[in-house]
Amino acid sequence: MRRVVVTGAKGFVGKHLCGALRQRKDLEIVEHDLGDPRSALEDALLTSDAVFHLAGVNRPERAEDFATGNAGFTGELLHLLETARKSPKVVLSSSVQAEKDNAYGRSKHDAEEELRRYCESSGAEGVVHRLKNLFGKWSRPNYNSVVATFCHNVANDLPIQISDPANVVDLTYIDDVVVALLAELGSPARPGFRFADSLPSHAVSLGELATLLRSFRAHRTTLALPDYSTPFVRALWATYLSHLPAHACGYGLDIRADDRGSLAEFIKSPHFGQIFVSRTKPGITRGNHYHHTKTEKFMVVQGEGIIRLRQIHGDEVVEFKVRGEEYRVVDIPPGYTHSIENVGPDEMVTLFWSSEVFDARNPDTLFDPVVKR
Repeated sequence: MRRVVVTGAKGFVGKHLCGALRQRKDLEIVEHDLGDPRSALEDALLTSDAVFHLAGVNRPERAEDFATGNAGFTGELLHLLETARKSPKVVLSSSVQAEKDNAYGRSKHDAEEELRRYCESSGAEGVVHRLKNLFGKWSRPNYNSVVATFCHNVANDLPIQISDPANVVDLTYIDDVVVALLAELGSPARPGFRFADSLPSHAVSLGELATLLRSFRAHRTTLALPDYSTPFVRALWATYLSHLPAHACGYGLDIRADDRGSLAEFIKSPHFGQIFVSRTKPGITRGNHYHHTKTEKFMVVQGEGIIRLRQIHGDEVVEFKVRGEEYRVVDIPPGYTHSIENVGPDEMVTLFWSSEVFDARNPDTLFDPVVKR
């Protein structure tokens, strides 16, 4: 069984990586973080097969702590391995800031150079991942990234400050980082120092980012889902939800009730239409209308009903008997007037999908009784 050591295990990247590594049955994971005994780390390093060196500092109280916490600590670990003549594969998390002339960037660049020297002297394999601005669940507001701060504030109805809405940030999702790091354990050995390939990223202005997040918050009122066709939006939506307080995860829908029962819209999107749910009292019939272009799906999830269809230029009525236990779906084509009747003794609950979001200005809904009297 291979032994894998992770430094910075409780940090943003470390927490995600360790969670994924723990799912592996072929690995022994040694997790180390600030405050853990240094002796335990040293013992683990000397018997390790791979080291993910994620520990570092990015917001120290003193500028000189950048060098100590990044390049200095990296050098200490590698010197220990070198002295003991151990050469596990070392994967170093660095930053694109390593290309810039600032205290943080210089400390990251110097850490990379420590790894380069170790690989040259020991013949070990060393890989540097220069990461961009990261975002994802468990990120800390006012610390990890602007995304975490914006998500936290919007989710908690707090104001966000944007000095320049046109300023662009290049963002990488934490799950993409984890996939790339895990791949290091399965790749063929390539002794020597190298930089890993750049990870997928998405450039977005701060103004666009804020607008997206505010639309996420408004979803509970508008019911409009984001455009999930974009991986970045899917990841951002997940990140936003992770910043909701747990007690705020539940919410109610706007219920419209009358003598027939009740109805509530659930979710909607211009990309897939909308979903709504209804409760219908015994003996009540809903519908008796048709659509020119709009299509629908009906599924009774509780109770008993009959769904009836008739092509508007014909006389034949087609009936579908449906029960909640069956999860049977009936498609409603355009040009077919249709209805659904509760024929059971209890309330009937029906799930509806419509291919279009309802537009009161152009409802595409025309009255026509299915059964002609």
